Amino acid sequence: MWEERAERARRDIATLATDGLDLAALYTAALVLVRKAVPFDQACWAGVDPETMVMNAVTNWRPWPVTDEYAARFAQSEYQGTEPNTFAQLMLRPHPVARISDAPRSEVAASIRINELLRPLGLVHELRGAFRVDQSCWGVGSLFREGAGDFSDREVEFLAAVTAALAAATRIAARSQHRLWHQPDGPVIVLAGERGELRAATPAAAAWLQALEEAAPGQFSMVLYALVAQARAAPGGTARTRMRDVDSGWVILQASRLITGDDPQQMVVTVEPATTRQLLALLLSAYGLTPREQEVCLELMAGSAGADIARHLFISPHTVHDHLKSIFDKVGVNSRGELVARLTATG
Repeated sequence: MWEERAERARRDIATLATDGLDLAALYTAALVLVRKAVPFDQACWAGVDPETMVMNAVTNWRPWPVTDEYAARFAQSEYQGTEPNTFAQLMLRPHPVARISDAPRSEVAASIRINELLRPLGLVHELRGAFRVDQSCWGVGSLFREGAGDFSDREVEFLAAVTAALAAATRIAARSQHRLWHQPDGPVIVLAGERGELRAATPAAAAWLQALEEAAPGQFSMVLYALVAQARAAPGGTARTRMRDVDSGWVILQASRLITGDDPQQMVVTVEPATTRQLLALLLSAYGLTPREQEVCLELMAGSAGADIARHLFISPHTVHDHLKSIFDKVGVNSRGELVARLTATG
């Protein structure tokens, strides 16, 4: 039965998450598990920033012939256009998976992703999923087939059954070996063209980009195209996201549209270290804390006593106690001291 296979896959994925794998290794191993139940010819999975849905780490099942033109077109279709089954759309659905054959024909006929990016590669059938847990999306993935037949209803149900396990495993990977970024000497700033193509960089940015490209080819370009597409679609012309650099340090990227100059369509993209508070917010989310639990935890990290937390948040001391118990359980600690040590430790 597919339900039994899905349950085994969920358990196996949960086991992978405890092995300390980085996201690429985790997704590669998970794809092997999924492929036993849902055969595919090509796959592309990516971790995303749960606040922005920008993909910040991609894992392909086999080498993917992605050019700058391909990456730019994909980013525009995913973040700016009216494509069927975008990951942002899937994130909001009761079941965050969909195959392209179930989309309205008019949308498929107008799809840039399907007609201009996938079919020229011989990829006819697509099954997409958003990896969502606790109403947050931590990863996304697409499975593709050539002409061997569409994905069945049971295969769609199988992928839907494991998306929460994949999300939970992804957020465990996100909180592992966390550290503040060791910023290079000088500002890290790049100038991007209208679609996100890299046009210029400061000396510090050039050195940082070279190291990142050697460690993870194409990773920054993918993030850059996606971020620029989001900024272009935003009313204020600005977008931000988080990603890890080559040393696992967390950085904040911000793209801002220029309004003067020879080419006002250009974007300035700054790269700065995530602050301690920004990194802490990411970790609390990765541990699955609710918004109220995060508020309690931030108060505690600031040194507030229980009575002070209750007064600041307009809740009772008993409620603070209940929140702290839940926080300790989720983070896997037994005391305030252990909690602070866990959240401030760097890998």
